[in-house]
Amino acid sequence: MAVARTRSVALIGVTARGIEVEADVGNGLAGIHLIGLPDTSLSEARDRVRSAMVNSHYPWPDARITVSLFPATLPKRGSHFDLAIAVAILGAAGAVPADRIATPFFLGELGLDGRLRPVRGILPSVLGAAKTGEATVVVPASNAAEAALVPDVRVVPIHDLRQLVEWLRSGEEPPETDEPESATIPVTEPSSLDLSDVAGQPLARRALEVCAAGGHNLWLHGPPGTGKTLLAERLPTLLPDLEIDHALEVTAIHSVAGVLPPSSPMITRPPFVAPHHTATAAALVGGGSAVVRPGAVSLAHRGTLFLDEAPEFPRHVLDCLRQPLESGNVNVSRAAGTVTFPARFMLILAANPCPCAQPADKSDVCECSPSMRRRYQGRLSGPLQDRIDLKVTVARSSKRELMADRQFVETSATVATRVLHARQRAAKRLDSTPWRTNAEIPPTALHGEFRLSEAAMKPITSCLDSGSLTARGLDRVVRVSWTIADLADKDIPGEEDTAQALALWLGVGA
Repeated sequence: MAVARTRSVALIGVTARGIEVEADVGNGLAGIHLIGLPDTSLSEARDRVRSAMVNSHYPWPDARITVSLFPATLPKRGSHFDLAIAVAILGAAGAVPADRIATPFFLGELGLDGRLRPVRGILPSVLGAAKTGEATVVVPASNAAEAALVPDVRVVPIHDLRQLVEWLRSGEEPPETDEPESATIPVTEPSSLDLSDVAGQPLARRALEVCAAGGHNLWLHGPPGTGKTLLAERLPTLLPDLEIDHALEVTAIHSVAGVLPPSSPMITRPPFVAPHHTATAAALVGGGSAVVRPGAVSLAHRGTLFLDEAPEFPRHVLDCLRQPLESGNVNVSRAAGTVTFPARFMLILAANPCPCAQPADKSDVCECSPSMRRRYQGRLSGPLQDRIDLKVTVARSSKRELMADRQFVETSATVATRVLHARQRAAKRLDSTPWRTNAEIPPTALHGEFRLSEAAMKPITSCLDSGSLTARGLDRVVRVSWTIADLADKDIPGEEDTAQALALWLGVGA
């Protein structure tokens, strides 16, 4: 009887757990048995591993093979366990030294001819392996650039099973990846979109700048053709590049979802996600029966989630956003367990005033009754609207207004400079806290160390007493006032800043 051990990784959402893979080759009826709660794709590894070994010209043990995945109580999913299972069997059969395979982590799916195929979730898997200390991770060559993003990890890129076995037998230095330069942070390509494309909406452009500077949510309300979509699509051009820890977070989520761009192993720009209004609740917040995948709110982490034609989304789908907007993460519960995905994003909603989308003026007659308008706008529930920091009505502009506004239009680069400066001011103020932007400050800190003066709070408290402002709305107005002060290079918001923030929250202009 011979037993060999090696290691792999199981993903639970974007969190990695170390898995010990044991193989026992002993007496009994010939066959391979997998134990340790494997799913269907993992159970099929029996045939893939056997074919890969035989076609790589390594003998398949004519004995009873038992492969155990520990801890046995943790469900195992995915085909990336193929390589670890094959290596454990080779070690138990004496084809490779057992001591050489005990320490490294092995990740990858095997083809029937022994080739190593790329798998999703490499970055969070390697991050999990790195937590064990000085780790060596064997990955498919196609995933090497993504794995190399994790510091202090020895990455071994492998093309096929034969190459891996030869390296394990020889004990030489690991082979170099074919494209080592791709592991570096890529240079951001300039966007063709620019804020100067939008004319005639000075208030909306100002609101967009405030959102970018503080990470706030925005509701654009108005008839079609007024620039709501144009404004939302240009928000990413105002945002600075992601910090390195945020970039790793975002890249890990996209890697797990299998949507990581093949041309770049690391996402350095804030993502922009715009699902269609036919998207389901599972597509928006994440889900799945066997394997839970992140949804649009997690793919927009540290970036922007744009819902165009927001009232066309089912109301229950929109209400799924309420919890992640408050907590910054989303919990997806299934029978097998609960998975938590990060989801701290800026929400941009665009909505027409009514189903027919015609303005109620003399030139165009709106055919919608008051009850139809109420039902249409009622799809955005009060609790959801209460979580929107800025509400802006965009109206159709005349030719004279468009021409006059052209001289005040600024480029994205100009506005992005102010946004970066405001974010730096906020980051310096929040340096001793776990928060980076004003939108992340919790209520306890807002009314504690970041408490405003009584004079500055006067416009807000008067609305709170009259009932036109909720307690949650008060917190959001205070956060926006801090952002407005940062854009104006002020150390603390004054009454003018809070009044402007209140007007933006109420949607009455500023």
